[in-house]
Amino acid sequence: MSGHGGHVDPSNKKVALLIAVIAAGLAFSETLGKSAQTAALSYNVEASNLWAFFQAKTIRQTVLEAATEMLKIDTLRDGGDQAATKAALAKRIDNWEKTAARYNTERMDPPVRKEVDLNPPYGEGRRELMARAIAAEAKRDTSLERYHHYEVASAAFQIGIVLASATVITGMLVLAYLAAGLGLVGLAFVAIGFFAPHAVHLF
Repeated sequence: MSGHGGHVDPSNKKVALLIAVIAAGLAFSETLGKSAQTAALSYNVEASNLWAFFQAKTIRQTVLEAATEMLKIDTLRDGGDQAATKAALAKRIDNWEKTAARYNTERMDPPVRKEVDLNPPYGEGRRELMARAIAAEAKRDTSLERYHHYEVASAAFQIGIVLASATVITGMLVLAYLAAGLGLVGLAFVAIGFFAPHAVHLF
């Protein structure tokens, strides 16, 4: 496929164009991959912060509930009603024991991704914090799915460039066709990552 008399073989021009196109696809997928990776890290930090805030709110709520219950019992005790005081204490102890047992093991169904509200109402109550944390985790998972697809696309583009370059040296056109095929595979994974990141699960 080498040129003669200073003339460049037309097939080499086509291969060079193919390499340029695949290289452009590689640059595009690498840029999207870095962006998705950064977004995943950002959403992961956001989810961690929200869950920490949720835990702090839970601790405060538990302390206030316990203090409130003890004040109610003190009120009954000050009223001289011993039977009511004992009943209130027994009920409170039973509730705390049940709560402690629940803390030891508490099963729950994981949220279904398609049912997660990605834009929950903003707020700092426990329910709002939980919804926001789950939404951040869902966005993180989506960004990671995109990142994995872009990584596969980048690998396909890179191998395609190598094969296309080898075509110039060996003159084997079959390598150029393989390179073009890998370029299409790369474009397909870029499209999946951008438009439907959950359609194909890679990892």
